[in-house]
Amino acid sequence: MTTLRVWQDSCVSAALDHYQVSSHFFCQATPGSGKSRMAAEIASRLLQAGLIDLVLCFAPSCQVVDGLQRTFSAVLGRPFDGRLGSLGIASTYQAMDHHEASFWQLVEDYRVLAVFDEIHHCAGHDPLLSNTWGQIILQRLQDQAAFTLALSGTPWRSDDKAIALARYSDPEGRLVCDFRYGLKDAIADGVCRSPRIVVIDNSAVRLTELAGDSPIATVYSSVAQLLNESPVTFEDLLTHHEVVDKVLDLGRCRLDEIRREIPDAGGLVVATHIRHANQIAAVLRTRGEECVVVTTRTPGAQQIINDFRAGLGKWIVAVGMISEGTDIPRLQVCCYLSRIRTELHFRQVLGRVLRRTGSEDGQAWLYVLAEASLLQFSQRVAEDLPNDLAVLDYAQFIRIDGDCPAPTCETDYEELAGSLELQMDRTPARADELIEGDLEMESLFRMELSSGFRTEILSVY
Repeated sequence: MTTLRVWQDSCVSAALDHYQVSSHFFCQATPGSGKSRMAAEIASRLLQAGLIDLVLCFAPSCQVVDGLQRTFSAVLGRPFDGRLGSLGIASTYQAMDHHEASFWQLVEDYRVLAVFDEIHHCAGHDPLLSNTWGQIILQRLQDQAAFTLALSGTPWRSDDKAIALARYSDPEGRLVCDFRYGLKDAIADGVCRSPRIVVIDNSAVRLTELAGDSPIATVYSSVAQLLNESPVTFEDLLTHHEVVDKVLDLGRCRLDEIRREIPDAGGLVVATHIRHANQIAAVLRTRGEECVVVTTRTPGAQQIINDFRAGLGKWIVAVGMISEGTDIPRLQVCCYLSRIRTELHFRQVLGRVLRRTGSEDGQAWLYVLAEASLLQFSQRVAEDLPNDLAVLDYAQFIRIDGDCPAPTCETDYEELAGSLELQMDRTPARADELIEGDLEMESLFRMELSSGFRTEILSVY
């Protein structure tokens, strides 16, 4: 098994010291830093010291559970599948409500270390304000387990409820962590890649309402203004083929450039729904790109993810499958085309491309539309590293003719004449539709964007 990183070793020592006076330990470590490996080491040390008999792990998805099983089995040198002879089991938070009484009896009969990955999914201090998972932790594990280990890369909830097993300062209400390892430290230590967040905007969006005999045209100076002052929704933009083309082309150019030095580097596209994922995959395939699609309805989705992790394929398009906790270190470029606009989700997606695999893969690229909240989240990530922030000037998206050139990152860009005429589909696609191809239907609006998409790169060194 690999040697512990410095931060992991420090966290293990801090946890073991803390457990001498308290049974609960909360660790916040930036996504991609190696929390699972650290947690498995704590379990190993507690077992060696004769302080626990079994380990129970809980996580938000089957993909994360699969990773925990592999990591804990490798570190402990024993099976970790809940069968006879194993030292424990990993399961999802969803499964907690379906375990039989005999499962929970284990916590009563044995000294158990309970590990909670991405604990922010579990709201629970007051039973009346807890979600189902938080209530189970309060009732079944908080006082019954010999030790608990709560882990989170993004320790807050979108609904601002208290996190289960967490402590908060009084009266400020700030989360109190027993160990904290931030992005700035992870980049300085060479544990995480330095993020380059590319915010894609358009400074001349002309929207024409076609209803009636006298069409009404309005020009918007940015994507944010368009979304704030017009009937166009964020999902309209995300699913429009011209916008999808532009975002994917930027991502493709960057990944091709990276793969000249790191041939197995991969790309991730986070889609909005299943039909959207298939639309994205169709665009990538028409450009000659290898890609796979994984959604909650994809047969054998976990095996597809495992194969991609092992190096099979160049792009993976996902809906709700690889946004959090899933470990695919070769991912280095991500196109964020999800309609979810919470800082929690945004940072978790960014975390999918932050994990380093060697000395040459020092950069991670995230491409997002310049929607107001996403721009704010991007700036906050940059502000986490105030000494390292560098904002480059606007870059021109170069017209694609055949081969894909890399987008420029300098101010001397070429301004292209003319405009792109885009038909806005006003009929919302059902999330469960699996149809691939064009989304063109009856339109009530015509939207024209200047052909020069601009990008602002927030580089964090």
